[in-house]
Amino acid sequence: MSTAKKEYKRITTKSLVEMKRNGEKIAMLTAYDYTMAKIVDHAGIDVILVGDSASNVMAGHETTLPITLDQMIYHASSVIRAIDRCLVLVDLPFGTYQGNSRKALESAIRIMKESGAHAVKLEGGEEIAESISRILTAGIPVMGHLGLTPQSIYKFGTYTVRAKKEAEAKQLKKDAILLEKLGCFGIVLEKVPAKLAKEIAESIRIPVIGIGAGSGVDGQVLVTHDMLGMTHEFNPRFLRRYLDLYTEMNGAFKQYIEDVKSVDFPNEKEQY
Repeated sequence: MSTAKKEYKRITTKSLVEMKRNGEKIAMLTAYDYTMAKIVDHAGIDVILVGDSASNVMAGHETTLPITLDQMIYHASSVIRAIDRCLVLVDLPFGTYQGNSRKALESAIRIMKESGAHAVKLEGGEEIAESISRILTAGIPVMGHLGLTPQSIYKFGTYTVRAKKEAEAKQLKKDAILLEKLGCFGIVLEKVPAKLAKEIAESIRIPVIGIGAGSGVDGQVLVTHDMLGMTHEFNPRFLRRYLDLYTEMNGAFKQYIEDVKSVDFPNEKEQY
C-alpha cells in the first residue's frame, strides 16, 4: 500500500534514504543529454542516471565497455545543466576503478568537478571494496550495483538472470550488506530473482533500486529510450513500453519527406 509522498524541492542522497524509511518508492530513469534530462526532471523524476548505457543508446556499441571517462563527463555535464530537482547519478565507466583504488578516486573526482554531478555508481561487491572506500573518503556519494553487471559481460558470457543458484545468491546478500557497511547510499540490483531482491531490500537500511528485480525493492530504474519505445530491438521481460515513439517518429519523418518532395512544406504561412 502506497503512503503519502513528502514534497522535496531537491532530491539528495539523504532524501532517498528517507523515502525508503517512509515507504515511498523511488523512480529513476536514464538521460544523456540536456533536452531529455529537462523533460525527465520536469516530470518529477527522483533520480537521473547518466548511465554507461550511453555506450549502447547514444553511440551504438554492442556493450557498455567502450565508453570513456571523458564521454561520461560530457553526457553528465549536459544533464546537470538541465535539472532543477532530481539527483544526478553517474556511472564510472569500465577501466576507471577496477583494481586500482587511486585511479578510482581520480575518476570519481573528475566526474564530480568537471560535470557537477551529485554521486557516482560502481559495479561490483567485495572485489571493488577498496575503490569504494577510497572514493567515499573524499566525500563523494557512491551507489553500488550488483546482480547482472554489464561491464563484466565477457566474464559472465550472457545477460541472463543472476543469482539463481544458492552460492551466488549468498554472495549477493553478503555483497549488499558490505556495500551498506562501507557507506554506499544505495544499490542497484539488476536481473535477479524477485524473491531474493526483496530479501536483500528488507535486510539493509539503504534503498535498493531494481531493474528486472521485481516490485519488492525500494524503487525502479529503466533506460528512458527503452520505456519510450525509441528502441525496438530490445525486449526483456522487465521492460514496460509507455510509448511507441519509434513508430510515431518514423511516421513523422516519412510525412516530412513527403511534404518536402511534394512542395507542401513550407506553405505560405511558413515562410517570410
